[in-house]
Amino acid sequence: MKTNYKWIFTVFLISFLLAMFFTFIAETIISNVSLLIGVIITLLIVFIGIICDMVGVSISTVKSEPFHAMASKKIKEAKTALMLIKNKDKVSSIFCDVIGDVCGVITGSTGAAIIAGIVVLSHINTLLVSLIVMGLLSTLTITGKAIGKNIAMRNSTSIIRTVAKIISIFK
Repeated sequence: MKTNYKWIFTVFLISFLLAMFFTFIAETIISNVSLLIGVIITLLIVFIGIICDMVGVSISTVKSEPFHAMASKKIKEAKTALMLIKNKDKVSSIFCDVIGDVCGVITGSTGAAIIAGIVVLSHINTLLVSLIVMGLLSTLTITGKAIGKNIAMRNSTSIIRTVAKIISIFK
């Protein structure tokens, strides 16, 4: 099998740019909002990572037959879903590896900002706060992705249909 260096470079570039952009946005926002809003933003980033992981797993496990049937009935999103399925390796990589992992990195950055905020407000030991905050963020991410994978494998057709509907809006 031939190595697709163009795809590898594309993933590298997209990952690098997304990580820089979203880290900048998250760090800028987190440093200028209250601790509570920072926590909410961080949880939102964790949630986005979990959802993207679910999409990546769904595209890896979905069958194309239901979408062929929908396409024959001229259901709008079926054509988009089939295009996603045709490129499932790239779609899965974008959602799981690029977006999902970038969310993990940003969660670490925003988690550090939350730790600093808690330490400044409470004067609690930095190590203790770090252990608790990073432990909670890691646990939420890992547990959320584990639950999400289970849901994604059982509901891959409806998840991909929803993603295709969203993409179809922008086409």
